[in-house]
Amino acid sequence: MASPSLVWLRDDLRLADNPALRAAVDRDEPIIIVFVLDEESPGMRAHGGAARWWLHHSLASLRERVQERGAAMVLRRGAAERVIPRLVAETGAGAVFWNRRYGGAEREIDTALKARLREDSVQVRSFAGSLLFEPWTVRTGSGTHFSVFTPFWQACLALPAPRAPLPEPRELHGPGRTPASDSLDSWGLLPTRPHWAGGLRETWEPGEPAARRRLRAFLTEDLAHYDRTRDEPAAGATSQLSPRLRWGEVSPFTVWHEATDVDGAGRFLSEIGWREFAWHTLYHFPDLATKNLRPEFDRFPWPRLKPTHLRAWQQGRTGIPLVDAGMRELWHTGYMHNRVRMVTASFLIKNLLIDWRHGEQWFWDTLVDADEAANAFNWQWVAGSGADAAPYFRIFNPELQAKKFDADGHYVREWAADAPAEPIVDLGESRKAALAAYDVVKRGR
Repeated sequence: MASPSLVWLRDDLRLADNPALRAAVDRDEPIIIVFVLDEESPGMRAHGGAARWWLHHSLASLRERVQERGAAMVLRRGAAERVIPRLVAETGAGAVFWNRRYGGAEREIDTALKARLREDSVQVRSFAGSLLFEPWTVRTGSGTHFSVFTPFWQACLALPAPRAPLPEPRELHGPGRTPASDSLDSWGLLPTRPHWAGGLRETWEPGEPAARRRLRAFLTEDLAHYDRTRDEPAAGATSQLSPRLRWGEVSPFTVWHEATDVDGAGRFLSEIGWREFAWHTLYHFPDLATKNLRPEFDRFPWPRLKPTHLRAWQQGRTGIPLVDAGMRELWHTGYMHNRVRMVTASFLIKNLLIDWRHGEQWFWDTLVDADEAANAFNWQWVAGSGADAAPYFRIFNPELQAKKFDADGHYVREWAADAPAEPIVDLGESRKAALAAYDVVKRGR
């Protein structure tokens, strides 16, 4: 009797360069592909609204492609430690394959599942599919993890080059009987009341085919200008691959090998390195979204939250044009230019004196590319509490940033032409207040 191979997808919604899927193909038994919406396991963070929208459409695209190739794709909802063994028992699966995850809760789930399934004589294997360099392979000379990006990336580049991408299987053999699957619509991933996703739909096309097209377009049309114009939000020179990488519609190995063939790709590849640095940091500090990486920042005297200031920032009504443009772009498209992300985050933390965790949570809910490593890592970088962080006293002046990177005002006019004219805080006075608060942290050393 056939003993099907179960391929458990998580943040790797693709057929090309998918090591877990390739292992199932090589095993030469019927293949069942499963995605588990796990919002029940302890420590698992529920996806934000924009991410849920992307997940729905990416799963719909992938399910169609899997079925075209002859296999089954099963959707199940619940705690993975219950769902996966139950599906193994239902199907008589003899092997379970997945690509590794690096968050603390996810690793605990995967470790427990490996042990349980192996006790039942099920073959279980995990693979490197989401990071170029596994976190335990990049260490300092003294054997510890890196806390500064430049030596981290130099150490990565000194390791053997990332493996070549694996080919996409053109044919997949499914089981004789397809296991029961949830309806994707029943998961309620799409917004309804209110139906706020119109701007996301206008901006993005989720799915692996669209991800491949975007990568090719970036490499042929935009990469040559990337280093020169990447900080200009109106230039359109960024790769827009971040949600594709977040959901694994394209692998970092594919991006790496295709980009290295293009002249001048070094700066772009270092941004891929920054993504790796964020995940390596999360691997060693699983509470990155809730706890200061640098404990001295626990002494920071955050004042009582002003809800009106937080709402003004969320809605793009601060009276600071570049900040308001960024926040409105975010709400409409689920995305914000990276330079503007730094400016809006700095304004929240260092001009409004609002704890970075409030901003991290808002971005988690509104970004289509929010992942648990990069989102928290970058907020802590701006706050000064994280790894290789910008010093707290480095405060982005949004007016000077606009003059430097949006000199002709195209970006602000596109997104915030009707923004309030009166700032909710004085930039100079609020900067002084932030530095005075930071003195409390310094004096505590």
